[in-house]
Amino acid sequence: MVWPRPRRLGAEEQARHTGKRYAAESRFKMVGLAAVLTSMGLLVLLLSTIVGQGFTAFWQTSLSLDVNLDAAEIDPQGTRNPQDIMAANYAGLINDALYAKFPEVTSRSDRRDLRGLVSVGAPGQVAQYVLDNPDVIGTTQRVTVLTDDVVDQFVKGKIDRDLPESARPISDQTIGWIDRLEQDGAISSNFNTLLFENGDSREPELAGIWGAIVGSFWMMIIVLALAVPIGVSAAIYLEEFAPKKSKLVDLIEVNINNLAAVPSIVFGLLGLAVFLNTLHLPRSAPLVGALTITLMTLPIIVVATRAALRAVPPSIRDAALGVGASKIQTVGHHVLPLALPGIMTGTIIGMAHALGETAPLIMIGMVAFIVDIPSGPLSPATVLPVQIYIWADSPERAFAERTAAGIIVLLAFLITMNALAVILRKRFERKW
Repeated sequence: MVWPRPRRLGAEEQARHTGKRYAAESRFKMVGLAAVLTSMGLLVLLLSTIVGQGFTAFWQTSLSLDVNLDAAEIDPQGTRNPQDIMAANYAGLINDALYAKFPEVTSRSDRRDLRGLVSVGAPGQVAQYVLDNPDVIGTTQRVTVLTDDVVDQFVKGKIDRDLPESARPISDQTIGWIDRLEQDGAISSNFNTLLFENGDSREPELAGIWGAIVGSFWMMIIVLALAVPIGVSAAIYLEEFAPKKSKLVDLIEVNINNLAAVPSIVFGLLGLAVFLNTLHLPRSAPLVGALTITLMTLPIIVVATRAALRAVPPSIRDAALGVGASKIQTVGHHVLPLALPGIMTGTIIGMAHALGETAPLIMIGMVAFIVDIPSGPLSPATVLPVQIYIWADSPERAFAERTAAGIIVLLAFLITMNALAVILRKRFERKW
């Protein structure tokens, strides 16, 4: 067969073809650049929206009142017994301070609205203040207490005062009281320490994420203790010791690769069936959550570890075997240390992925309302992503900003873990 000779192009036609290639390359670059800019723009929009909504949750509105800490009410016997001090009617003392601040408010309904300015947790705050400072009993002290969440939202500008009274959750009369208190300097905004000290609460101004952080800590500790040794050991065996032409090994490898892509809710169903319905482990405990998340994280660690082991040059193995090292010595003394940066990176990314999971934990009942801080892996607890989910489902307006604040805290943990993975990879990376 004789191939036809290629047609020789003229100089003008060559220039036209070259121009088309350059134009196609420029269009491809523009499309790629547009995709990158669009992604960055959407990321900036997402982060700015979350930060804009959640930043205000780190601040909490407080009200300062001159409270008469009547000794006859708080400690009539003068014994300074902590139980007697905590049992006093501090709500009544706070109400008396409010009535003294607004003496013109006399009707029952108006006084009820006036009492609504302060949080239901205010008596507890005053009680703790008196317990810490028993010398103030019998005196009048300026005490700072939390405001109700609606007042907090109004002061932060989350509620538009220009809306008709029927369209907002706060009355004109209450707005007038708040304006008077602000003019008197009684209302202030302080850093919301309760957000990082309290567990969950039905009252938004008292709700915190500390219980969820502790629950996440217990869960991640157990996941780390189980997933890393099992996952790394499985990867070492499959990559270094398993028969290369075994159908059973091929089947295991295919299933591990497929499990890494299985939706996380499937692992939740597995955890529900095995750990709760069969083994009858305690519901809502970090231990059960950790076991379920371990099942989900194992394939990720196995795949990452195998990739790190494959990246070690075969010459390292051959050299070690050539000088008389056994197979286990070759792996333990040479291959594994060289693959360690990749293994650590994969492990941290897998842990970060586990920290942000919600669906499997909801399936095993970790969506319960838990107020107390968990004291161990068997205590009832929730975790950060589930806490965010619970708050997002709450109808109160103030929980919206706390949802965004919880997302900010979770993102901070995830970014820190991913940054740690990058640093470790850069620090211990070796190139051949």
